[in-house]
Amino acid sequence: MDLDAQGGNSRVFHRLGAQPANDARQQKVCHHWRAGRCSRYPCPYLHRELPPPPPAGSNGNASKRGFSNDSGFSGPSGTRRSGNFSNASSWGRVGNNTILRKTEKVCNYWVQGKCSFGDKCRFLHSWSLGESFSLLTQLDGHQKVVTGIALPSGSDKLYTGSNDETCMGVIQLGGEVGCMINEDPWIFVGVPNVVKAWNTQTNIDLSLTGPAGQVYALVVGNDLLFAGTQDGAILAWKFNAVTFNFEPAASLTGHTVAVVSLVVGANRLYSGSMDHSIRVWNLETLQCVQTLTEHSSVVMSVLCWDRFLLSCSLDQTIKVWAATESGNLEVTYTHKEEHGLLTLCGMLDFEGKPVLLCSCNDNSVRLLDLPSFSERGKIYAKQEIRAIQTGPGGLFFTGDGTGQVRVWKCVDEPATTA
Repeated sequence: MDLDAQGGNSRVFHRLGAQPANDARQQKVCHHWRAGRCSRYPCPYLHRELPPPPPAGSNGNASKRGFSNDSGFSGPSGTRRSGNFSNASSWGRVGNNTILRKTEKVCNYWVQGKCSFGDKCRFLHSWSLGESFSLLTQLDGHQKVVTGIALPSGSDKLYTGSNDETCMGVIQLGGEVGCMINEDPWIFVGVPNVVKAWNTQTNIDLSLTGPAGQVYALVVGNDLLFAGTQDGAILAWKFNAVTFNFEPAASLTGHTVAVVSLVVGANRLYSGSMDHSIRVWNLETLQCVQTLTEHSSVVMSVLCWDRFLLSCSLDQTIKVWAATESGNLEVTYTHKEEHGLLTLCGMLDFEGKPVLLCSCNDNSVRLLDLPSFSERGKIYAKQEIRAIQTGPGGLFFTGDGTGQVRVWKCVDEPATTA
């Protein structure tokens, strides 16, 4: 059938989105159609979803360094560093896990418990999209955004912190929780002007003073506890086994505004800031050895994976950094998203393949295979997901702006369709 805009099929022509090339409405999807109640014939807007963007990496930077399959994400002990990156890289190559199924939007009527379309609804009746993981349970209790999740060793409990000024929804901390981490039996919580330290085995409760303003980031490395603060300083404490206390060790200055992300790897401390920069610190000398300025907005999260540093920003990019022969870091690949990026977390699936969990400010988390950055799934929430934490046995946890914590699990055998 010839879809002639001048003949009797003009309605079909327009409803399929074939407006003149200079019509700005051509690339806009009708929100009434999305809600299932468009009554305009012909409708000047699209009654279909726009095609997905080109595969990630199709227009990205060419990679300059290789990667190793036997690598993992950095933990409390950091990652090893290699000086040889001569192998061909796979950054940004499209994998086979890209999801092209239902409209990638959660049904608002399903959320409210009153969608009448059931399985025939074009929108998702699920908080996730993908077959390599599943939702186990949902934990309620917090009244505001969850900003930290911890699983201390030797404990069978999950601890969460929130802007409602509580830990686990019960313990009052006297201020909004900016971050929370665990190191062995210790839980460290950042609140305004102080870091709370709690040993889950001895129940010792300590208050580490010194920060000015909110504490947004915490990390442990080289037997030091580091805290990124609102005034741009990074404070360090060292544990004294004799007094069983943490003693001030150093103050690292250089950032001009708040430090919101920290990670340790390759004998380096990496700090991301609201000043749009990442600073690289030598863990032995505690001196800044390089400042990275390629992001154009707040550096929300930094993560080490094998010989690479990954960073994400509100500028809608994830950047992959690798060391040159001189030892300095440079961008080797840039992955672009449609929304600002909030949090990075890495894990291995049951086949030992690395997966990057990336929270976006459109209330979703992308699960991306590395190094291809192909998408294997999405997680959705009512509000932004600010906290992601991995656990044992393929478990991982997400905490969102409503105060809800969801428990997820990677599955070893994804469901197959007949």
